[in-house]
Amino acid sequence: MTTLPDRPKTALLVIDVQNGVVAGSPHRDEAIANINTLIDKARAEDVPVIWVQHSDDDLERGSENWEYVPELKRRNAEPLVHKNWPDSFEETELESVLAERGVGRLVVTGAQTDVCIRSTLHGALVRGYDATLVADAHTTEDLTQYGAPAPDQVIAHTNLYWKWHSAPGRKTEAVQTAEVSFG
Repeated sequence: MTTLPDRPKTALLVIDVQNGVVAGSPHRDEAIANINTLIDKARAEDVPVIWVQHSDDDLERGSENWEYVPELKRRNAEPLVHKNWPDSFEETELESVLAERGVGRLVVTGAQTDVCIRSTLHGALVRGYDATLVADAHTTEDLTQYGAPAPDQVIAHTNLYWKWHSAPGRKTEAVQTAEVSFG
């Protein structure tokens, strides 16, 4: 149902599952295990797996914190998009990577729920993509000391919000790992 012409394919996005991003995040191990399940399924179905990696002053390129977690293994042929902003589309090559592969639908996983995940979901939607959030394959850090809700509440609210979000000619949904269909 994407509004992008001639873009019938789906891609799996793995956003910012980096050591310094997910360290101490609740449900870190479960989210990573679910992401691995989705990566295996995508690869088996010949669905593109697109990796996104954030850099900023606190996440210096080349540092241990900047590296992807060791549990996730990117294949050399799988694109790696470098970004400096929460929305994975902003000043990156993501759009061209997706266009080259005929992708009009994204299955989104990663971190952090309340920043890069939500920003990328909205970025995808306004650019005409269908966007599926994998409800049990994203996580965020505890920012309650700054007045934010607890991480479980942030995750639950984002899942609820994305399940019911809509835009003309585009589809959004939030589903569990076991319910993901790349077709």
